[in-house]
Amino acid sequence: MNERIMVALSGGVDSSAAALLLKKAGFDVGGMIMRLNDTQGNEQDALDAKDVADALGIPFFETDMREVFRSNVVEDFVNSYSSGYIPNPCVVCNRFIKFSAFMDKARELGYDKMATGHYARVAFDEKTGRYILKKSADRRKDQSYMLYGLSQDQLARVAFPLGDYTKEEIRNLAENNGLITAKKRESQDICFVPDGDYAGYIERYLKKDFPDGDFVDSGGNILGRHKGIVRYTIGQRKGLGIAAGKPVFVYEKDMENNIVRVGDEELLFSKILIADNVNLVSVEKIDDPIQVKAKIRYSQNESGAVAQMLPDGRLRVEFDEPQRAITKGQAAVLYDGNIVVGGGRIVECM
Repeated sequence: MNERIMVALSGGVDSSAAALLLKKAGFDVGGMIMRLNDTQGNEQDALDAKDVADALGIPFFETDMREVFRSNVVEDFVNSYSSGYIPNPCVVCNRFIKFSAFMDKARELGYDKMATGHYARVAFDEKTGRYILKKSADRRKDQSYMLYGLSQDQLARVAFPLGDYTKEEIRNLAENNGLITAKKRESQDICFVPDGDYAGYIERYLKKDFPDGDFVDSGGNILGRHKGIVRYTIGQRKGLGIAAGKPVFVYEKDMENNIVRVGDEELLFSKILIADNVNLVSVEKIDDPIQVKAKIRYSQNESGAVAQMLPDGRLRVEFDEPQRAITKGQAAVLYDGNIVVGGGRIVECM
């Protein structure tokens, strides 16, 4: 009997191509779309996903995960922002929704594994007895950074059919096979905040406004008034509305005193970060400091660093060179070549 794999369809080209590739490879494939929120576009995505499933001749399912998504992803997003962090909701969604709640639903329906349209690769290391997560062949699209939080059990039950392809190859594959999603544009925003106005979304969700406060420089001088502390990110220069006579950048947010601290760009650079919520992938533990490459945001190249576990279970990463705008709430992900060692959520930098 062929292995049964449920594909997490999104209504986009990548997940459509994942289903196509698995079907061509002879697997018993199903497709399921998750209803995560009520934002505009969801209905069309569901229609497109069903169209793809019908075109491929595979069973199609829909599952309502709005409540589990709200309690795990949206609540974390809102609470993190309100605490001065800049969270990465896609990392949280991958760990708790796509590869947990969705995986459970797929099992319920009798499927052995699940697959997504992520650009990454998974393999089993015979020497260590562990599943490893690797970068995709298309380095411009590699999404291993977003997947560092997956457990060994999750990696054992997942397939990433796009890992050996480039985005261009995937679009061509979809088009050559007549899939309706072949030329569909990708969304660049967080799915539940399609207009990109995170601060407005948080204020509506919490039913409260974040008050104006002071912009203060490194010498303690008040330079102007900000329009609510959640509207600013570390490293921001544009849109501050400050006449300082030179470019100034947000380098710290003091949530307790409602102060946004701004100053010269050099104040953005740090060499050391501390991360919590640590998940190790290629290794079971880190006993001694190890040389790694690390990255502090999805869009950045990794840099040389030394990583070590602290007695309290947190991760300390010291970079060879100072890094610009290390941001609390983002993920720090460690690499050994193409392999993800592990990662965690940044909570301190110095």
